[in-house]
Amino acid sequence: MTLLPLAWASLWNRRGTAALVVLSIAMSVALLLSVEKLRRDARSSFANTVSGTDLVIGARSGAIPLLLYSVFRIGSATNNITIDSYERIRARDEVAWTIPLSLGDSHRGYRVLGTDQNYFEHFRHGNDQALRLAQGQRFDDLFDAVLGSEVAAALDYRLDDPIIVSHGTGSVGLMNHDDQPFRVAGILAPTGTPVDRTVHVSLRGIEAMHVDWRSGAPIPGQRTPADTLRERELAPRAVTALLVGLKQRRDVFRVQRAVNEDRAEPLLAVLPGVALQELWNLVGLAARALLIVSVCVVLVGIVNLVSVLGAGLGERRREIAILRACGARAGNIFSLLTLEAGVLALLGILAGLLAHWLAVLVGGPLLQTRFGLVLAPSLPTGSDALLLLAIFAAALLTGALPAWRAYRHSLADGMTVRL
Repeated sequence: MTLLPLAWASLWNRRGTAALVVLSIAMSVALLLSVEKLRRDARSSFANTVSGTDLVIGARSGAIPLLLYSVFRIGSATNNITIDSYERIRARDEVAWTIPLSLGDSHRGYRVLGTDQNYFEHFRHGNDQALRLAQGQRFDDLFDAVLGSEVAAALDYRLDDPIIVSHGTGSVGLMNHDDQPFRVAGILAPTGTPVDRTVHVSLRGIEAMHVDWRSGAPIPGQRTPADTLRERELAPRAVTALLVGLKQRRDVFRVQRAVNEDRAEPLLAVLPGVALQELWNLVGLAARALLIVSVCVVLVGIVNLVSVLGAGLGERRREIAILRACGARAGNIFSLLTLEAGVLALLGILAGLLAHWLAVLVGGPLLQTRFGLVLAPSLPTGSDALLLLAIFAAALLTGALPAWRAYRHSLADGMTVRL
């Protein structure tokens, strides 16, 4: 007796109920795979936010707060680094390059970052990828700005458009530097990092904005013309943080200790890889909790499979009895019902894979635009294959429960008419 065509014919005869079971398993599988991919790619995005940087240096606080405001543009620094400390660190023999970061202003909810040309020369993300300009050029004039890709797309900016920077980091600027507008000089290519959500200006531009300001407020009646500001030196007096690259990686702990023990100013130097791991350990709890919820959803789908097969046994007593009368042994009945469970599970897994890929294709660009998280369609990994195999095995095992009940049904029981 060939069981597979028989199992398929039986499922087709009950195709409405079978379709609901397949849909339930498919949704569970798609959710599980999507959560697992989101967890992996989120961790990868964390690790690839900054690369090639040996130390991140800021005011003494904590490794995670320093990483959040300097790399992820989240939160604010407790204090700044004086320009003397910055020059002292830059002059060390072990240091190959430094990238100064000056934060504290914003534009329509996006952070404004003051830096210098080293940012475009030495900043790396992902697998040692450099920043690329999609349009325009780096800032050259005092009031030039280079936009991250998300800023330009969300606010529909083009080259040479004016930009008004606001004092502070709120989404609504209460105090604008409207007397010193910037001009869009360039737009960066997407990176999938916080760079995409940042407005980049020069350190001199940051100083120029605040020439006519005192204690966080504009000086009444004072407005220095832009041409006059261009002629001034406008050397920065402080920066928020530093990204440091060393000539030799083996010197990283010696430089870190020297910075942390600096008596002239309380500073903190952290290794970005170590700080990123600490941050992931903190936020990764939510990803693991979501994975547990997804596993529970899969279990619900499998329970639904068992419920449908078990509930259908009463209606199929006559069918099973006829099969027994035609020569099918009890073992054949057991194999038939188990095979039906396997076919439903396999169809659900395949449909779930398809739904997962469609979700990544459609939702990937949205996640990259809104959250800077890069999701690309890919074949299932080894861990994904193990999960799918476990789901299939669990469906077979649980499907064996109603099959065992059918195995115990006798021919006489199937032919008996129950009133």
